[in-house]
Amino acid sequence: MIFKGVGDGQPYPPHHLEDWSHLPPRMIRLDELITTKATLDLQHLLAADSTFYGDIFCHVVDYGGQLYLEDGLHRALRAALAGRPFVHGRVLVIPGPTTR
Repeated sequence: MIFKGVGDGQPYPPHHLEDWSHLPPRMIRLDELITTKATLDLQHLLAADSTFYGDIFCHVVDYGGQLYLEDGLHRALRAALAGRPFVHGRVLVIPGPTTR
């Protein structure tokens, strides 16, 4: 399995963060991520310039100890297809219920 789970929507409260650049990027294991999108666009996945207009790092929300891939599904999947178990991402921590 590539990801920890496949979700469809954001189970955390809205954060209204638009500028993620103040969050330092770090390496994140793909098998620790839960996606917030259940579908992907193959044209976007295969586009050579898919990150040209956006952040080159994935956006991840840490909510209650779970890591949710909010933006960057295509980048993460490209990393998996290339055999890389990690992706670079910026992580926003939102306090929430903890998991055990």
